[in-house]
Formats: sequence, structure tokens, C-alpha cells
Amino acid sequence: MTTILIRNAVVMTMNEQGQIFTGDVLIEGNRIAQIGERLEGIAADRIVDAGGKVLLPGFVQTHIHLCQTLFRGRADDLSLIDWLKEKIWPLEAAHSEDSVYYSAMLGIGELIRSGTTTILDMETVHHTESAFQAIKESGIRALSGKVMMDHGSEVPLALQENTQKSLQDSVDLLEKWHGAENGRIQYAFCPRFVVSCTEELLIGVRDLSAQYGVMVHTHASENTGEIAMVEAERGMRNVIYLDHIGLAKPNLILAHSIWLDDEEKRIIRDRGVKVTHCPGSNMKLASGIAEIPLLLEQGIDVGIGADGAPCNNNLDMFQEMRLTAYMQKVKHGPTIMNARTVLRMATMGGAKVLGLEKEIGSIEPGKLADLQLLDLEDFHVYPSYDADWYSRVVYAATRGDVDTVLIDGQIVMDNKLVRTVDKKIVLKEADQALRRLIGRL
Repeated sequence: MTTILIRNAVVMTMNEQGQIFTGDVLIEGNRIAQIGERLEGIAADRIVDAGGKVLLPGFVQTHIHLCQTLFRGRADDLSLIDWLKEKIWPLEAAHSEDSVYYSAMLGIGELIRSGTTTILDMETVHHTESAFQAIKESGIRALSGKVMMDHGSEVPLALQENTQKSLQDSVDLLEKWHGAENGRIQYAFCPRFVVSCTEELLIGVRDLSAQYGVMVHTHASENTGEIAMVEAERGMRNVIYLDHIGLAKPNLILAHSIWLDDEEKRIIRDRGVKVTHCPGSNMKLASGIAEIPLLLEQGIDVGIGADGAPCNNNLDMFQEMRLTAYMQKVKHGPTIMNARTVLRMATMGGAKVLGLEKEIGSIEPGKLADLQLLDLEDFHVYPSYDADWYSRVVYAATRGDVDTVLIDGQIVMDNKLVRTVDKKIVLKEADQALRRLIGRL
């Protein structure tokens, strides 16, 4: 069993007590074995001198589209439905195995480089196997699944699915990948949103997710136009409809959830449904401002996600944390959404959304060693004297400050060099894959 001893770090545990101390963390295999101000008499395989650095849990991003990273900059300045119909769906329909693989690798490299160790990912209709392969090779922790779309007349033919085949393809992927890599990879059913799914498909997802004990990841109430489409066709609003067919349960994760009425908020709270907030995407698509302070006040679990590169242009949790705070301050005043609340959403909050709070999200003995070291010895985060650590990380730090990243006890980035993703090859092949994809459009 490999052992790693991290010494002299400022350890921001993100535990329930909010404990911060300067000291050591011992990792044995893939788990945190001990933490303390000074761990003596330990002969570790590797000792990391973290003097002057901050040790944090890795970020947990609760809504990502790895398959869309290749489309960065190709769908700017549109609203959601036009963005989907004019750009994203045609691009996804032109994907191949290699373009999905390099899109995923490109996104994962960016995520690791900026301190994210766990993601909830939604792929496209085809070639999801390639994304899982990228997840396996890169070492990132992920819940992922193929997107499911069996409804809608304006969807490209390549994305139009047969209901039973969509369900069966999802089950086949689940049975191969769920629990792979010692549990680092898990499966989630991913119906795109009500607009793209028949009731038969959604009920199938309800039953299969209960049978296999996995999460359901979908979009809901992101855009007022989307809500109007659901109301016109199903006769009720998004969340009310999902509850009507029995999908509103603790294993349901709703991306965005901006335009919720009081009844929908009550359903989310009472049924234990989880929410993922995507501030950068919501601002760029002009979708709206989610009522995050109110959801948190009601005890609803809320995580943060960057969404996808074509609706945000980067996957940087530092940016998303700041936007999470700033958006609400503009609306509610400067005292709302303080730095500690936001950093908790990006770590333990995300872990709770994914049902992984006993395994990740804080630095505590027995938990998985998914960690990041920040080097805050630089102009933009000084002075450090008598500084508030939450403020330094949320309001001042950047992804360029991430020095080292561990996932499952393995060092996947060392001295700002990602070990598990070959940057030179991925950048070159991503461009080539995009060139071929555009040729297929």
C-alpha cells in the first residue's frame, strides 16, 4: 500500500465544524488515514512539503458536459433553445468515437488543472463508451451517462432514439461501467430534459434507476421558453410533472432549476431532490438567476457546475464560485452568500448532491483522498497576515494557483503538470477531431 505524507499545509478540512489548522495529512492507499498538527514517526513512501500551501478537498462539479468541450466558442451569444437547435444538437449529432474521446480528455485536463476531482457528467446520445474510456484513463472521479432523447420533431435524425433502445443502451453502459475502477466511476441515467423525452422513457428511467440504485441527472426549469413548451405538451410545469410521474425522489438531480414556483420548491424540498447551480452558463445564455439562498435556507442540497464549454467557455470552479456569490449579492445585497457558504457548496455541498458525502467533500480520516494543494504565495492573494482563508480561496485565488491534485490517493497533477492527460497530444488531436467533425456536419 502506497503512503503519502503531506506536511506543513494549511488544512481547510471543510468538515462540519469548519476546522482549519496548519499540519499534516497521511494518505494510505486511496484514503486519508490521519490528520493532525504534527504526525510523528511516519515513514511514508512520499513526503510532500506543503509549507506555505493550502490543502483543500478537491472540487465537486455537479453538472458537466464533457462531450461539448470540443464546441468551445462555436455557440456563443444565443438563448437556450436556439443554442440547442442551431448549434449544439447538430454538433453532437456529428460526433464520432474519437471526437467524443478527445472532447472528454480536453475537458478533464482542464478540470483537473483547476482543482476539480469529481464530476457529474452528461454525454450525448452516441459514443458514450469513448467518454468512459477517457474518464478511466485520466483518473478523474465521475458519475456519467449517455443522454437520452426519444422525442422532438426538430432534433437531428442522428439524435432521435427509439425509446426501448435508449433504455437498453443505458443499461448496457451501466452494467459495464457502474462501479468500475474500484468505484471511481459510476453511472447515472441522463434523460436530457422533459422536452426531449416521452413519458414512457421517463417512467422507464424511474423504474431502472430504482432497480439499480443509481442517480438520475436531467435539466429542468432553465429557461422560460422551455417551461412553456412543457406546460403546453404535458399540462403542468417541469418539477410538478416529474413528481406526477414519480421521478421526484432523492436520487434525482436537477440542473439549473432557475424558474421554480412555490409548489415546485416544496416538491424539491419534501422529496429530497437535489439541485445543481450553473451561474456562468445561466448568465451567458441569459437564462436567469436561480434562487440559491432560498433553496439553501429550505435545506435543499445544492452543488455547483460549470455546465459545458460552449455555454460557459471554461470549466473553472474558481470562476463559478465567485459568480455564485456575486450574482446573489447584486440581487439580495452584499451580506448574502458569504465565501464559506460558497466554498462548502463547491466541496461538501457537491458531495451531498451526488450522494457521496461519506466518501468525499471534506478532509477527514477514512475519506477518499481527493485533494488539491493551492500555492497562494503570489501578489493577487496577498497580504496573508490575519487573512480569512475562505475569502482568499473564493474571492482571490485562481486556477493558476492549483499546484497538486490527488484523486483516489493518486497524484494526478504534480507541480502544475497533469500526469494522466498528455497535454500536447490532446490539444493536437482535439483540433483534428473537430476538423473532421465539422466536415461531417
